[in-house]
Amino acid sequence: MKLRLLGNTIRLRLTRSEVARVAAGETVIETTRISAHDQFEYALGPGPVDGVQVRLDEHRLTVLAPAEDLKQWGAGDRVALAEPQATEPRILVEKDFACLTPREGEDDVDTFEHPRAGTDQC
Repeated sequence: MKLRLLGNTIRLRLTRSEVARVAAGETVIETTRISAHDQFEYALGPGPVDGVQVRLDEHRLTVLAPAEDLKQWGAGDRVALAEPQATEPRILVEKDFACLTPREGEDDVDTFEHPRAGTDQC
């Protein structure tokens, strides 16, 4: 799972296996070591919420969505779960597509096929 923060937007991108896990009711957690004693975690999972919501605890950013929404999203062709919010932050949960152009350091293993794969469109 990848995390992207830009202004007041929180964006998570999940691989095929991660999408399958959250669709099955599991929580996916990633950990980034900051120092020998500190770490930052970010997670996505089902919760008793209406729509997509975010919570921030001491060392973890957790995005929650209704279990049924995650299940339907994982089983279908829908690319993203997004909460149309008048308030911030804006939260996007997306399926991670393979890059159209290979880039150094990018791992496309377990990603979804890009809808424009095989075309010259970017």
